[in-house]
Amino acid sequence: MSTPAPRLYLLGTGTVGSAFIERHARLREAGRPVPQIAGIANARGWRDCDASSAQAAQAALDELRGLQSARDAAWLPRTRFGRGDIVVDASASDALAARHAGWLEAGADVVTACKLGQGTSLARWRDIREAGGASGAGYGDSATVGAGLPLLRSLRELQAGGDRIHAIAGVLSGSLAWLFNHYDGKRPFSGFVREARDAGYTEPDPRDDLSGEDVRRKIVILARASGIALDADAVRVDSLVPEALAALPVAALDAALSALDEAMRIRYAEAYRSGEVLKFIARCENGAATVGLEALPVDHPLAAGAGTDNRVAIWSDRYREQPLVIQGPGAGAEVTAAALIDDVLRLVAARGASAFDHVHRQAAA
Repeated sequence: MSTPAPRLYLLGTGTVGSAFIERHARLREAGRPVPQIAGIANARGWRDCDASSAQAAQAALDELRGLQSARDAAWLPRTRFGRGDIVVDASASDALAARHAGWLEAGADVVTACKLGQGTSLARWRDIREAGGASGAGYGDSATVGAGLPLLRSLRELQAGGDRIHAIAGVLSGSLAWLFNHYDGKRPFSGFVREARDAGYTEPDPRDDLSGEDVRRKIVILARASGIALDADAVRVDSLVPEALAALPVAALDAALSALDEAMRIRYAEAYRSGEVLKFIARCENGAATVGLEALPVDHPLAAGAGTDNRVAIWSDRYREQPLVIQGPGAGAEVTAAALIDDVLRLVAARGASAFDHVHRQAAA
């Protein structure tokens, strides 16, 4: 009995979702075995895609973007994904992340860039693992940390080969990497924050990055992939946002960013006098995790890096003295979309979708 062709659904039409559609179209044109997109959804609605049209996904994307309200967003409670479906969650939606386990339980593969599935509560993480294990459905999560850098895959492959992970430490935020790769202690730190925000390196509200909450989720995901059932609330986070700044409405934030400057100038000067550099580091060792700004010796494995690069060190049985260091772009719509596509292709290959290969050859002929 032949295997039916997979049905691919994209949830999220922001910068990552748009980049996913563009990359998907290029791969289809190049003859790569990526399934046709059957449907696209965002917070405003759902649109089916015509499998016979190469432009259907882009047309659906344009139509959804044009909607001004959530007039038909009731699609979510009605949606029932199941075996044969590959659901790509390119959103940052907690409501969607809460449904990952249910989709896996029904037999659908899930591919995601959203950290809210595996980087928040232990209960949700365990539900996802158990649901996938029970149904045999796959969970592609390489885009959740490092935008597709081989971090999660390396941790899992090391353990599959009998290695124990002793410690993980790294620069896990592209925006904070950029800030501390550029901050020179001479110009106000707030000016660099504005520059990073205007260039799209930070979230529109840069406190989302400076607070360290995003990095908390990432170190939790890495720890859990290393076999540590780390509770997100157990991670100690040293936020860069003063309490007074944290309480301000977004509209008042820009004028108040100078509240960051003096404390950061002092920290930079102290590090500079000691021949050290400032990096925003996440660490996990001996079951405990921390997130915060550190002064590192210039020869430290995590002291190097440029631009928005993530840089992560892994200490294990085989990498005990000198850690395995993985570095590369850790942010950006293009690399994140590429990681999502890569996970889709891995799932298709794992399913041995012979029927899809046949359909694809016919469509390309």
